[in-house]
Amino acid sequence: MRLLHTSDWHIGRTFHGHSTLEALGGVLDTIPSIVREHGVDAVLVAGDVFDSATPSRAALEFLTTAIRAIREAGAVVILSSGNHDSAARLGFQSEWAAFGGAHVRADPEALAEPVLLTDEHGEVAVYGIPYLEPLLVRRMLPEGTPGTQAGVLGVAMDAVRADATRRGARSVVLAHCFAGASMAEAEGLERDITAGGLDIVPTLTFEGVDYAALGHIHGRQTLEESIRFSGAPLHYTFGEGGKPRGGWLVDLDADGLEQVSWVDLPVPREMTTLTGTLDELLASPAHAAAEQDWVRAVLTDNVRPLDAMRRLQERFPYCALIEFAPSAPEQYATAGYAARVGTGRSDAELVDGFLTFVRRGEGLSDDERELVERQLAEMGADA
Repeated sequence: MRLLHTSDWHIGRTFHGHSTLEALGGVLDTIPSIVREHGVDAVLVAGDVFDSATPSRAALEFLTTAIRAIREAGAVVILSSGNHDSAARLGFQSEWAAFGGAHVRADPEALAEPVLLTDEHGEVAVYGIPYLEPLLVRRMLPEGTPGTQAGVLGVAMDAVRADATRRGARSVVLAHCFAGASMAEAEGLERDITAGGLDIVPTLTFEGVDYAALGHIHGRQTLEESIRFSGAPLHYTFGEGGKPRGGWLVDLDADGLEQVSWVDLPVPREMTTLTGTLDELLASPAHAAAEQDWVRAVLTDNVRPLDAMRRLQERFPYCALIEFAPSAPEQYATAGYAARVGTGRSDAELVDGFLTFVRRGEGLSDDERELVERQLAEMGADA
């Protein structure tokens, strides 16, 4: 049995105001080829199928097209809901979808009811645990269960293990959570998944199954040989730039997990961060390779340049984000305003001191000084 573990498709997401549907479509269009080339029996999507609880018609049609292509290539599709999905919408008419080979697991009360796949060694039970919000599922929990992700997933996995033991089948579980990784490794994490902050689920929560296909972290991670995050198929933030995009090919033999290998997905457009003054970024030949990339420009000008985005996009048409990090001496970042302007100064000197502070060392230009002095003189005449 060979499975392709993916997650976090985020259909319908925008990137700094730009739709990602076309780019995501180009990436997911390669999955049917992977299915054929590698003999994949089932494609897994471990949560965050959509980016919104109210996906648009275009997003719904996109998912239909993606599933149809995978089914035509010969693999079944198993999806579970994530924190971005509406479980009710994603699971709507899931019973009928299953007849077509697309299995949606979005009902917390049915998380121990697996999709049963069969190969020459017998059955493989694939359990899809939907995203479990502790406050919403507490009525289903045994008394005394901690109201955390670790608590609710512990109960869910107990139910999964019990069912898998009863069946005597090899077992795979899909779950969407923050598991067994440090905060520093959480590149691309969408937002806190509990009211009080991130809930870290211990890795041992997923012991006792042959493979745990996890979602929620956008970069691939191996927690244990049998417990992994696949990451998202696209780079959705600049922090994810340069990280591999793809999925895990999971092979099961008669005894359980045999091996796991990585398969790459294409990257439609690289993400690049460029740092320097506006003039440097516009003129330097060193940045020629980034001209067709998504660009984040970190401008070190002490004075914010006018019309910077338009000018950058003349060279980098996919410049999506500008950040400012002036390169002025440190005293302008730490000294207070009162210390900078002092007392006993003229009005023009006060304006010059203020601008020197906010511009990190760049006071009035000659033209600005002339304008300020003229305006102050007119104000004095009016008084």
